[in-house]
Amino acid sequence: MADQLDNQATVQPVAVASSLRDQVATIKQALVVSPVRRWLLWTSVGIMAVIVATSIGQVLLNRWNQPFYDALARRDMAAFLHQLLVFAMIAGGLLVLNIGQTWLNQMIRLKLREALTLDLIDQWMRPARAFRLANAGAIGVNPDQRMQQDAAHLSDLSTDLGVGLLQSLILLVSFVGVLWELSSGFVFHVNGWSLAIPGYMVWAAFLYAGTASWLSWLVGRPLISLNSDRYTREAELRSSMVRVNENVDAIALYHGEDDARRRLELDLGTVLGAMRRIYTAQINLSWVTDTYGWITVVAPILVASPVYFSGDISFGGLMMAVGAFNQVHSSLRWFINNIGSIADWRATLMRVADFRIALNETDVLHDTEKRITFDQNANGSLTFEKLEVASPEGCTKLSDEHVEIRPGERVMITGEPGAGKTLFFRAIAGLWPWGGGKIGLPAGETLIFVPRVPYLPAGTLREVLNHANGHAPASDADISAVLAEVGLERLSSSLDRVGRWDHELGDDEQRLLGVARLALRQPKWVIIDEAMDAFDGPALRRVLAMLEKHLTGATIINIGRGQHNNQFFPRGLTIVKDSAAPALKPARVRAGAIDPPPAVRRKK
Repeated sequence: MADQLDNQATVQPVAVASSLRDQVATIKQALVVSPVRRWLLWTSVGIMAVIVATSIGQVLLNRWNQPFYDALARRDMAAFLHQLLVFAMIAGGLLVLNIGQTWLNQMIRLKLREALTLDLIDQWMRPARAFRLANAGAIGVNPDQRMQQDAAHLSDLSTDLGVGLLQSLILLVSFVGVLWELSSGFVFHVNGWSLAIPGYMVWAAFLYAGTASWLSWLVGRPLISLNSDRYTREAELRSSMVRVNENVDAIALYHGEDDARRRLELDLGTVLGAMRRIYTAQINLSWVTDTYGWITVVAPILVASPVYFSGDISFGGLMMAVGAFNQVHSSLRWFINNIGSIADWRATLMRVADFRIALNETDVLHDTEKRITFDQNANGSLTFEKLEVASPEGCTKLSDEHVEIRPGERVMITGEPGAGKTLFFRAIAGLWPWGGGKIGLPAGETLIFVPRVPYLPAGTLREVLNHANGHAPASDADISAVLAEVGLERLSSSLDRVGRWDHELGDDEQRLLGVARLALRQPKWVIIDEAMDAFDGPALRRVLAMLEKHLTGATIINIGRGQHNNQFFPRGLTIVKDSAAPALKPARVRAGAIDPPPAVRRKK
């Protein structure tokens, strides 16, 4: 309804791109302060030690190639059996190390996800941050996916890529020296000339892998933006499905199944389109990586064959050189093998890191905009001094510049449709700090804010009614009494039943439950945002009677349409909208981080 609407304006920010450095820095900050950082550190040290030990085993296994193949060439059975025994010892040790590495890999994944998700939840649940982020544009859409799915995916990719890169680097260091030494005896004979190239096979491996890496990056780089787009589309599809599931009753009543299906099909179409673009890019990348893989089968033998055919090395020496070349080359081709995963990691890192950056920047938005000043009144009153609540469409303010509400007063604040009543309510609560003037809060008092529909956390009804109480839990007798007063006595037998009360109860019943919670808590200051506008007739009289009985002496400020008992709210104030006042302007923010503050979301 029009009189329940507050204005919304979409303000586009001037975007400043978030760099890879910023993204890595914010993830590092999250890990440094994590309670599991020591566990991550020691598991990282452990897996490094295992990888070093595995590399030593790989070097020993490579050295084993020459005597083994030479024994085969000589048809020496005794030497052959001895080398098989040596192989069993080396392979057994490598098997134990591989299992240990797998376990450490899984533990790092687990703890890394725990650290990232706990940090994001902690940042998200800082006072008022979730609200501001929800009104911050695209970055505030589907935060659940970023904290759950994206954080998990980032943990898995980071662990796999990090461990793989570390293993490749250690293997590279271990085998470069071996391959260089083997290459020292390589002499090329061409038309009577002899040519020795120091480290010949090392240079060949670097040139071969470097060329393939450059081609792979050139072809695979578009996957970063394509993967990011896909995750955004997947989130939109999941959000649409959740929205349909939460409104199945209304959809059925309005016969809206066809519309809902079309919406879901459109969202699915965008997901499938994003996936097709990714698959096309992956096929293009496969032309490079698969071609490279097939050439690699014979590449080391081709590189060393001139020296072998000239008779300068034995067959065992050739196989040892080929094995060392393959190890060096395998380390160098880490990038080629993982180009798709690296692109996926960059896309996921961007989503998680930009979300965390946005959470931190919600507290420092609009440094160029004026903010409402908050102060404490020693006399215990609530005051508004030239208060103006800014929005992109102008400003919301009281018709009186100087207002004082003393303890125990009952005040009705009204305004025309679209005047910004909910925006004013949120400004008093500190959720919307942009504007001018000063709000003086009663010193030492806790203000209780009642939104249109109260927050009912999942749990037992007893926990819902005692939520944020701050006092000793209410007794069963007190709870049953207030439930009977609001007409919800049927719930007295369900105090210890766990349920989704925001789904089981209608909007009016949820508001009545919120009134019952006020009666049990008995606060001294209550500010209500249009929650009482839904009541009329007997229900309204019952609510006013409850407030009169249980909140005797409390200050009650009701923001709404003004259709209530003037005897209960003897004082009236008026909210007006000044559309000619300067509006909020776009601010420079990092891309994907956060938009400048829009006005309150319009409800349909």
